[in-house]
Amino acid sequence: MSSFFDALVQPDIPFMRYALLVGVLGSVAFGVVGTYVVSRRISYLAGAISHSILGGVGAALYLREVHGLAWCHPMLGAVVAALAAAVLVGLASLWAGQREDSVIGAIWVVGMAVGLLFFAKLPSGFDPMSYLFGYVVLVTRQDLWIVVGLDALVVGLAVLLHNRFLAVCFDEEFARLRGIASRGYYLLLLCLTALTIVLLVRVVGIVLVIALLTLPAATAGQFARRLGPMMLLAGLFCMTAVVLGLGISYEHSLPTGPTIVLLAGAVYLAVVAGGRLRSAVRPGVMSKNNGTEIVP
Repeated sequence: MSSFFDALVQPDIPFMRYALLVGVLGSVAFGVVGTYVVSRRISYLAGAISHSILGGVGAALYLREVHGLAWCHPMLGAVVAALAAAVLVGLASLWAGQREDSVIGAIWVVGMAVGLLFFAKLPSGFDPMSYLFGYVVLVTRQDLWIVVGLDALVVGLAVLLHNRFLAVCFDEEFARLRGIASRGYYLLLLCLTALTIVLLVRVVGIVLVIALLTLPAATAGQFARRLGPMMLLAGLFCMTAVVLGLGISYEHSLPTGPTIVLLAGAVYLAVVAGGRLRSAVRPGVMSKNNGTEIVP
């Protein structure tokens, strides 16, 4: 890892510093929102949102490169597409009934198909794979400031509306009886999830970002039963995976996104296997939380 830390101070490769800062800052929101996603068990909805982002990225690049709209940044397209997908997915999950899976699946694949069509019309040199699986060289100072703003917005709303989100995640019917607009807050939670997903798209890619949203939170759920400690642990797990993944990928010339997600997945599997093994060896001693019971 020594050469990785040496690279961070080299003036000619600033993208490594930007990628590290984006990953660390994004991990804060991932820990908070990922905990809500895992607790509410809406990972499949988050997956549909993340894959739909490609449509927004492709449209923004097309408008910028073909029609000369310089203000159309790919991150702007990602935010617009993610929020639109979040609203559509939320409405489908609330009102589509038995057609929910079909509607969400359609949103999932149509978003990617639209993005690929836009990429096909771009000048040569624009590869959708860099957005699908991440490419740290693309991370710029502008991306860093966008992530700072999104991070502040996501975390600020999560803190401000924490009790409302708790009600939506754990007892939506009770919240509705207390006069809380649970459906509205549910849609807002999906929008926060959409913004959070955008934070690390540059680093780990559209396809893999959903794993980084859920795996650290699921790992934290093996140690913590309450949401506060679970959020803190999830953020730390996510941050660790990003920093170590960046370092290992740089040292061994590996793709950054898959390396980060593989580390997060390996930690989760090790923690789950360790808990199962401990329970088998000492049946009377269970892990603090098997990931099946989380309380507010």
